[in-house]
Amino acid sequence: MATNAYVAHAPGYVDNEGPKIVTSRFTDPESHTLAGSTATGGYEGLRRALAMPPEDVAVEVKEAVLLGRGGAGFPAGIKWGFMPPVWPRYLVVNGDESEPGTYKDRLLMERDPHQLIEGCVITCYALGLNTCYLYIRGEMAVAQERVAQALNDAYAANLVGKNILGTDVSVDVVLHWGAGAYIVGEETALIESLEGNRGMPRLKPPFFPAAKGLYMKPTIVNNVETLSNLPWLLTHSATEYKHYGSEMSPGTRMLAISGHVKRPGVYEVEHGKVTFRDLFYDDNFCQGIRDGNELKMFIPGGGSAPWFFPEQLDLPIEARPVGDAGSMLGSGAIVAMDHTTDAVKACLRIVRFFARESCGKCTPCREGTAWEEQILQRMLDGHGRPDDIDLLLSVGSQISPGPYPVAANPEAGLAAVPFPPKQTTICPLGPSSVAPITSAIRRFRHEFEAKLVGPAEDPGPGIEEFAAVDEGELIEATVGASDLHAVHGEGER
Repeated sequence: MATNAYVAHAPGYVDNEGPKIVTSRFTDPESHTLAGSTATGGYEGLRRALAMPPEDVAVEVKEAVLLGRGGAGFPAGIKWGFMPPVWPRYLVVNGDESEPGTYKDRLLMERDPHQLIEGCVITCYALGLNTCYLYIRGEMAVAQERVAQALNDAYAANLVGKNILGTDVSVDVVLHWGAGAYIVGEETALIESLEGNRGMPRLKPPFFPAAKGLYMKPTIVNNVETLSNLPWLLTHSATEYKHYGSEMSPGTRMLAISGHVKRPGVYEVEHGKVTFRDLFYDDNFCQGIRDGNELKMFIPGGGSAPWFFPEQLDLPIEARPVGDAGSMLGSGAIVAMDHTTDAVKACLRIVRFFARESCGKCTPCREGTAWEEQILQRMLDGHGRPDDIDLLLSVGSQISPGPYPVAANPEAGLAAVPFPPKQTTICPLGPSSVAPITSAIRRFRHEFEAKLVGPAEDPGPGIEEFAAVDEGELIEATVGASDLHAVHGEGER
């Protein structure tokens, strides 16, 4: 029986009413232990999988239409089928959860690490793999410790390692801690990091992980929540799994809801059967907007998703309708903003994150995100120029050529532009910075215009003028004449 309340030992998790597939143990204070897991059916899915031929396990996952929970929403069973018959090959688990607003995978690793480990071993068995690399974000200290202890206990119980449960199946799970870079949430950048290199994305093609992944061998990269579904799926069957959710999006998914709602938190909901309006206003979920305020806008899929507005509240939590409406569900992070929110400040907050997290490999992203941040900051500092709005859109179009995905604006007679965006970069980080800018300007252009000043208050050269400025003049204008020795001095920078 759900308590419909926060769970003290699982910070942020709300035990709402509804089916529970991946959070069923969260109310148990000992859910992270081997004893707590096995007492409630832990590793039963693995036992059933080992009693089946490996190819039948893969078929079961494919028939369940288990969609990836890391952002792209690609069916896991189909993704597995891309691996060529080449060995060795690897499984990499993406636990580097870092999308702004997302904190569901952290809870899964902290509260039920054995469920994740079981999912890893099931996947390795189904695909004929001997090694799994579990990559966890550097800042998630508790998650790292819980998974490390769970791995030790699983090895001791012969649930991982050589000849698992007396069979001829052997799987090693290697725990790797990240260093806190957002970019390694992108699968090829994560692989680069695992190989000991700086986390930067690879070109696709040719470096699709299923063909040329870790150590240039076939590699499957799956999300923590995706694999955490497997124990329940193998215990109950694909048919049972599809009893929940919608026809196109079976099962449940975890959503991390933050911002201006009365009860922010992590909820497990049926996929495709709950709307954004339900999430924000239903007593089973967030119970309304704070202080009785009006909803102004919300982000449906983490900081990199285009914004939605009250007109999109009745969309279901399902990838296709959300994509057609101009945004994405992403990794399950929903951020609500009420009518007191300054759209320009909200825009800057997100753009600043992407500017800081750009790895620098692609010029449009490296340079463009920094300029977007600088222009927005200038506007908020009271120095906005008459052409800054168009300049922002121009910079964004160099990163992601338009039209950029955006929600419909019925009052202005503007139709939605479906997701995904085009990009001039290797990975979507750069285009993600364009999402808040395009969304905010299209709907709240008057808020940007209110922060513009006349030519008389122009503080100096803009992006379009720097090309004509002498390098020495630019340095002097930036650091001051008295500091030039620190730039041009002997070896000093």
